[in-house]
Amino acid sequence: MAWPILIGQLANVGMSVVDVAMAGHASAHDLAGISLGVSIWNIVIITLMGLMMSVAPMVAHHVGAREFTLVPHLVRQGMWKALGVGTVAMVLTQLSALVFNYMDIEPHVHEVATGFVFIISFALPAFACYRVLYGYSASLNQTKPLMVLSVAALLLNILVNWLLVFGSWGFPRLGGLGCAWATLICVWFNFLGLLVWMRLAPAYRSTWPFAQWEGPRPEKLAALWRLGFPIGVTYFAETSAFGLIALLIAGFGSREVAAHQIALNFTSLVFMVPLSLGIALLTRVGQSLGAGDPVAAKFRAWVGVKAGLGFGLLSAIGIAAGAHQIAWAYTNDANVAALAAQLLFLAAVFQMSDSAQVVISSAIRGYKVTRSPMVIHLTAFWGFSLPLGCVLGLAPHWLPWRPAQAMGAKGFWIALVVGLTVAAVGLLLLLQRVTRSRIQAGARA
Repeated sequence: MAWPILIGQLANVGMSVVDVAMAGHASAHDLAGISLGVSIWNIVIITLMGLMMSVAPMVAHHVGAREFTLVPHLVRQGMWKALGVGTVAMVLTQLSALVFNYMDIEPHVHEVATGFVFIISFALPAFACYRVLYGYSASLNQTKPLMVLSVAALLLNILVNWLLVFGSWGFPRLGGLGCAWATLICVWFNFLGLLVWMRLAPAYRSTWPFAQWEGPRPEKLAALWRLGFPIGVTYFAETSAFGLIALLIAGFGSREVAAHQIALNFTSLVFMVPLSLGIALLTRVGQSLGAGDPVAAKFRAWVGVKAGLGFGLLSAIGIAAGAHQIAWAYTNDANVAALAAQLLFLAAVFQMSDSAQVVISSAIRGYKVTRSPMVIHLTAFWGFSLPLGCVLGLAPHWLPWRPAQAMGAKGFWIALVVGLTVAAVGLLLLLQRVTRSRIQAGARA
């Protein structure tokens, strides 16, 4: 089930890879501006993914219980939630660009970062609605449409980037801002394309959500919020620990920001493999529980965890071995490439922890348990990672136990190793408790 999701997720992140790579070959300042803009964009869209993820386990439980008539109502209410959340996110994202006014960055970098954030903000309502349809489709075991459309969007993104970043075929040369227009177009393409596919494909006919009009229902929206809000906070805690680094190190110059973005961009691409396993795992665990089989749910959960750990080991070896080659693929600047390679070595260290924590947390969400993972992620990233990163990376003068010299991006990436390890261990213990308690509850029943 996971491989079409994986290819689709790789294609989605591939758009960001194309943006960063093309901006990097346009100029170092364009790359730095895109890096700052993408740092905000990633925080927003990944938080939205979490908020919208409540649809997937609820649909999966209905599918496992063969309650197909309840699915259309749930998806319609999910779309109402998406419209509201996506619109609010659009406004907040535009306001967030004001933070660049208070940062010590070059004028061209400021211009690119601000313009990037403003343009792509108009993609957020479509992105939120797309994630609802994404969860609905995956929970019906229909993952190939997600793959096909994402690959098509990636190809479209490459074309539009080439036309607008470099001014090919007579189009205006927009530099980094061309990446923003490409992303905006492709997000809307993904949403509208999936909607049309679902309308035409027989697999969705029995649960087609839009056969009738239905207004928002407060009780169902409240249920979606209760399940989705902790997931959104969890995703925000993790992605902000990565995304805020670009903002915190901006004062060190374009080299640090660009190197950080290269390392983050590539590790985000690698992260799609365990994330895709997690999405498939959430669906399978939810379907098992909906069918009243907690033993099968536990078995599937631990198979997924072992698969995630195995991939984490392989990716650690691959990143460590190819760090320098990966860095040079993104930039022609020798200084940026050298620092990016150092950060990629640190990324190799946390691969097993990162893979484990995303797969385990997805399995736990299949049990509709979301608050405890939220607490674990907040503790790991905001209690350990960010504070330690600020100490090592910024070395504030008022701290008596600061390092002698600020480590910049490297200090923050060392802290990420600590935070991800804390998250993985905490979630592993939680999964053991959740699976055991659900089997015991089933035995008593």
